[in-house]
Amino acid sequence: MAAGSGGPARFDLPETDAFSRPYWDAAADGRLLLRRCGACGRAHHYPRELCPHCWSEAVTWERASGRATLYTWSVVHRNDLPPFGARTPYVAAVVDLAEGPRMMTEVVECGEGDLRVGMALEVAFREEGEGAVGVPVFRPVGRC
Repeated sequence: MAAGSGGPARFDLPETDAFSRPYWDAAADGRLLLRRCGACGRAHHYPRELCPHCWSEAVTWERASGRATLYTWSVVHRNDLPPFGARTPYVAAVVDLAEGPRMMTEVVECGEGDLRVGMALEVAFREEGEGAVGVPVFRPVGRC
């Protein structure tokens, strides 16, 4: 919600446009999408109109498996941007998606002392905002 519309600005909600709409619509339905290049065959995330590897325009949307491994993380204890301050502490992370790309995200449902590099994760979606935007986060596969 914008600051002038009766509430504080939200820094955790995407600004959806015509290009990113398929990604956010899929997330709202519990599906994670990637972009894959038809020229070099490589997948990438975050979604871009051109392949970041070979600059081809022959990129299409593809459903990701939702599987990932934990690459690195940091526990955030202080964040002054709304609504992140109310969520602290939280785990900001980078995961390696099964399809190859790395993705910045949040790890949920796991204590910080139980996190391990290479641990298996699966995508989950947190609903945010009045329009119930699905935001992809990751949780451990099995017990944490």
